[in-house]
Amino acid sequence: MRKWDLFLWLFRMALQFCFLLGACSEITSFSRRSLRGISNSESISAYSPVNLNTENPHQVVINNSLVSITLSRPEGYIIGISYGGIDNLLNTLIDVQYRGYMDVVWNQPGTPPQFQRIQGTKFSVITKDDDMVEISFFSEWTSSMEGSSVPMNIDQRYILRRGDSGFYSYAIFERSEGLPAVVVDQTRLVFRLREDMFNYMAISDTRQRIMPSLKDRNEGQHLAYPEAVLLTHSSIPQCRGEVDDKYQYSSENQDNNVQGWTTTDSAPTVGFWIITPSNEFRNGGPIKQDLTSHVGPTLLSMFTSTHYAGTDAVMAFKEGETFKKVFGPVFVYLNNASSNSKSLWSDAAKKLSNEVKSWPYDFPRSQDFFPSKQRGQVTGQLQVKDGGKTSVYPSNAYIGLAFPGEAGSWQTESKSYQFWTRTDENGNFKIENIVPGDYNLYAWIPGFIGDYKYNDIITIESGRSIELGTLVYRPPRNGYTLWEIGIPDRSAAEFFVPDPNPRLMNKLYKNDPHDKFRQYGLWERYTDLYPDHDLVYTVGVDNYKNHWFFSHVNRKIGKNTFQPTTWEIVFQLQNNTLKGKYTLQLALASASNAEVQVWFNGWNADYPYFTTGEIGNDSAIARHGIHGLHRLYSINVASDQLVTGKNTIYLRQSIATSPFQGVMYDYIRLESPPTPDT
Repeated sequence: MRKWDLFLWLFRMALQFCFLLGACSEITSFSRRSLRGISNSESISAYSPVNLNTENPHQVVINNSLVSITLSRPEGYIIGISYGGIDNLLNTLIDVQYRGYMDVVWNQPGTPPQFQRIQGTKFSVITKDDDMVEISFFSEWTSSMEGSSVPMNIDQRYILRRGDSGFYSYAIFERSEGLPAVVVDQTRLVFRLREDMFNYMAISDTRQRIMPSLKDRNEGQHLAYPEAVLLTHSSIPQCRGEVDDKYQYSSENQDNNVQGWTTTDSAPTVGFWIITPSNEFRNGGPIKQDLTSHVGPTLLSMFTSTHYAGTDAVMAFKEGETFKKVFGPVFVYLNNASSNSKSLWSDAAKKLSNEVKSWPYDFPRSQDFFPSKQRGQVTGQLQVKDGGKTSVYPSNAYIGLAFPGEAGSWQTESKSYQFWTRTDENGNFKIENIVPGDYNLYAWIPGFIGDYKYNDIITIESGRSIELGTLVYRPPRNGYTLWEIGIPDRSAAEFFVPDPNPRLMNKLYKNDPHDKFRQYGLWERYTDLYPDHDLVYTVGVDNYKNHWFFSHVNRKIGKNTFQPTTWEIVFQLQNNTLKGKYTLQLALASASNAEVQVWFNGWNADYPYFTTGEIGNDSAIARHGIHGLHRLYSINVASDQLVTGKNTIYLRQSIATSPFQGVMYDYIRLESPPTPDT
């Protein structure tokens, strides 16, 4: 090549490089602006004012130059969300009422549940200025709606602020005097995104993946229940042959704080997230599990539900019973980047941190949402005395305020607010930003059985701080531990979780021991491992991590025929000379239409020594949950039931009409008869 030609070639390459560098810089600059929001060094006036357009009598549009939201009027359905040069991130191929909405599942006593999209009948502007717009879509219940609409007044609110790459949503549910009785199973916020764009889902640092399409599901093979489908014809090679089931993506409330979807084929890559900075309005406490995102692509913000708890967790209102509660706000966050989906997830997680620091928000205009200065706090220290005189100060104990009730009632409480924290390494705790009202203080401690409840009602007043001092919890115990199986942590995760059927696998969890229980069909693996006889566990020989199946389920003996199973615990008793009664502490992590019967040293199906009776409908076995509702049974065992030497305890799950019936054990312990120092 001649020198002149070389010079021209180098010059052209330099021009192209500068062009590409400028283009990349433009995308990156746009991305950074969107991702960071308003920094401390920037004035809010640097961003365009918020604009409200109500010229169309059937629509409302609010925008701030970063994002634009179009809602139907007066219903309050979210018709469109424009962002990053994309006209609409929501699915435009479906009717407007199905794109973004709030819904409720309810029934009047004695009637079947019905699904209802919440539909406003009155639109109003709550506040409007350059910095923020808050709008309301209100529905007032009247007697003419009886039987067709949930008997509540519901106010749906949406907030867009200057400089925010997203918007806030919340709802106020209210019952006034005179309304009929009702049972509410579920309330939530739903978004259905564009399937041609959003195909990457992220709900935690490790639970992220390219997702199959709705078409893939429709063409797949339905399995034991409608939500589970074997993807036999997936258009995505890595999804072909997998099981898709929305329950595989459930999370505990305490972990369900940011989740969403990103694009992978567009430039820049766009993310759509729901950020929940507080769980105070969710039901069931911090470890209740619920749905997140799933194929659609669908994005859910669950407020209350009966998932993994069953009908014990409904909101049941008597005729004339009054009620008011604010659900939310949650933040719908939009971001973009010139790189990949992982960077968008990292940014959403950072945004969550900022939202948590800002909670409770000071900008919602509803007088029913309490800002920080109108809330209270409770502090103290938790101490545990588990028999004898030794005391410990537990770290990471769960401690919280919930509606007054029995010890442990918080796990099925759905009407009131709940406020939870964890103790530090010295048992100290501080529960902040508590809505004024009357509460009980509850606690439970991993490593110890039972539930703690502070006896007195705690009344929270605006701006008040309450110091409770040192609280002492004495877990249930009658004697010394002779042996134990498992860890008292309200979960069956420490037990043996089998490998899934290779033909029914979700590859996301293939090499993840922590989430192995989320695989489909594990209930059938018991029959594979124990085709002719049941589990026998020998104390002091077997290891519960390898020998105690995580779920006590039925044996399949035909296509639709099942058999009760009886597990045995074999142990040695050195002597049986102590007077008094032994105690079998039997803690269950889950129960699904099951009955556990207990015998000592021989059993007769007609006369169990102890039975739980039929309990539970948390569906944790079918829905890949390693726990549901927790139950503890302290069973007194007469000394004549045991002998010196070899003993056997029989645990029989006696109801066998479904593959999903059974229990998960949390922890089992045999205690000696009481002695003076216990």
